[in-house]
Amino acid sequence: MWIDSHCHLDGKAFQDDRAAAIERAKLAGVGHLIAIGTGDGPPDLEAAIRLATEYPETFSATVGVHPHDAAKATADTMPRLAELLEHPKCVALGEIGLDFHYDFSPRDVQERVFIEQMEIAAAARKPIVIHTREAWQDTTRLLREHWRKTGLGCLLHCFTGNVPQAREALNLGCHLAFGGVLTYPKAQDVRDAAAFAPADRILLETDAPYLSPVPHRGKRNEPAYVALTADRLAEVRGITLDQAEAETSANTVQFFGLSLSGER
Repeated sequence: MWIDSHCHLDGKAFQDDRAAAIERAKLAGVGHLIAIGTGDGPPDLEAAIRLATEYPETFSATVGVHPHDAAKATADTMPRLAELLEHPKCVALGEIGLDFHYDFSPRDVQERVFIEQMEIAAAARKPIVIHTREAWQDTTRLLREHWRKTGLGCLLHCFTGNVPQAREALNLGCHLAFGGVLTYPKAQDVRDAAAFAPADRILLETDAPYLSPVPHRGKRNEPAYVALTADRLAEVRGITLDQAEAETSANTVQFFGLSLSGER
């Protein structure tokens, strides 16, 4: 089965056909999905947990404050995240990190909230899912200073870097998740990174509803499209589609501590 390691089905983009999108994913061979729990940001931190509770055999969940929403965090946010990390459907903390492209939250606030969340995840012995955009050096610096020593999992969501950046991330102990960008004509650096990465450190994702793979680029993405990215991954790595499915699914199960039923 395919596993979509990162999707946002809780949002408004799926409010009219969420159940149908889940059914299309199943028909496409997607056996499990990781619902990313950043939602619209604090104070609501339970968006993905609600979805995983409604569809317990289909979804696992994360919780976290996206860097866009870092300025929304209050004194109550981190204790609540620590509580939610203990929920039986919660498998990781994320997506967290830095986004210096939009700067929706001040950079110093993004950094503080990122560090605080790494501390919470470390205490709970849970892996983290990283968002980084135009902030590579600061993101890797903070991972080196605050995360590497934990020995816990770190997943770079929607990896769009080059081979040197992939090497740096791998040396930090990170896994790399590839999404629809892998299929874009101008994304040769990303394809080179996907060819370079070891087989046991690669995951697949959609980031639905964002970043649809070719031929759906520019339209709403959904988990049913994960195999389109996988097809390109198999091509650049010189493996069969069946091998790509087996390897990436096994990596996702291992990284998040999943069972095939979706229960931890």
